[in-house]
Amino acid sequence: VLISCYELGHQPIGVALPMGFLGRAGFAARALDIAVSEFDDNRVNSARFVGISVPMHTALRLGVRVMQRIREINPDCHICFYGLYAALNSDFLLEQGADSCLGGEYDAPLVSLVEALESGHSADPLPGVIRRDQPATPYLERLEFAVPSREDLPPLTEYAQLLHEGDCHTAGYTEASRGCLHLCTHCPIPPVYGGRFFVVPTEVVVEDIARQVEAGATHITFGDPDFLNGPRHSIEVVREMHQRFPTLTFDFTAKIEHLLSRGDDLPEFGRLGCLFIISAVESLSPTVLKILDKQHTADDVTAAIKRCRQAGVTLRPTWVAFTPWTTLDDYLQVLEFIETNDLVDHVDPVQFSIRLLIPPGSWLAEHPATLPYRGRLDETALSWTWAHPDPRMD
Repeated sequence: VLISCYELGHQPIGVALPMGFLGRAGFAARALDIAVSEFDDNRVNSARFVGISVPMHTALRLGVRVMQRIREINPDCHICFYGLYAALNSDFLLEQGADSCLGGEYDAPLVSLVEALESGHSADPLPGVIRRDQPATPYLERLEFAVPSREDLPPLTEYAQLLHEGDCHTAGYTEASRGCLHLCTHCPIPPVYGGRFFVVPTEVVVEDIARQVEAGATHITFGDPDFLNGPRHSIEVVREMHQRFPTLTFDFTAKIEHLLSRGDDLPEFGRLGCLFIISAVESLSPTVLKILDKQHTADDVTAAIKRCRQAGVTLRPTWVAFTPWTTLDDYLQVLEFIETNDLVDHVDPVQFSIRLLIPPGSWLAEHPATLPYRGRLDETALSWTWAHPDPRMD
């Protein structure tokens, strides 16, 4: 049984993709998504293996509670945490009762682990499998990707929808690459991937999209950490997608730096159906941007907004509104910037209240700029506490 706890409201590829790998290997896995469904005791009470997908912090906190529940009803099953936050928090998870953790390109190690359990050799060391007595590094080898299997997941209508020009559209979700070239200090990806990324073959991505279109999707979100890490691959994917499904729209995430250096591709993305691009702007403060190693300036953000609008694509920036280094003037500058650039309708209100998260394993946790403000490690919240030097900001 594979369990998803939270994937930003999307149908979880963190379950669908390894389900495809397991199916190809001959295992009939079941899926459970507690973000949209009640926890089902019957689905896990006889399972020999339960994998809990933890691609983000919220999923991790929920996953720990899921593990506790599973131990109550099925104490002998093998519980494995897999995904980005499994590797970063493996020591804590193993102490709390997990049997194993997988990070990086986890799909192949997950299949190997299930095969070892089936054959009775589960105690043998396996590449990429982290256990109490067998520490390991995240698995960073190229995979022979399987097409995600979504049949056992709730329908797309149960997930995030696209509101566009007054109409609601069924949205799908896929990823054309994993990992990232960049080393932003507050991001959980660099400690696991170390600046590497892996593309998913075009035919696998497009077939996954085709199955979601058949299930009712009229819009696709590409959830890659940065869709323009491999720009030729990205263009190839959306060209093929557009050829097969000319009315399908899409969105993706990319760095400001890439929107400028690879901006000549933006008009084609617009013509092929791109409605908006999400970019982690985070701040306009030179101090904060340097500490986070974002590789852009406030002027770059303005230029990227212009490039996107010229291409007929909306830029939707995200922000980390509160950090130990953000001043009151910095915060006001962001509000003024959003209003001046007509971005009010393109910034979700929650973005004005986000406080910097510093999870265990984050490069930012040991950054010289962080240490003066860092407090204790809150194991329950799975993050480091910090206090702002200006009490008004807290």
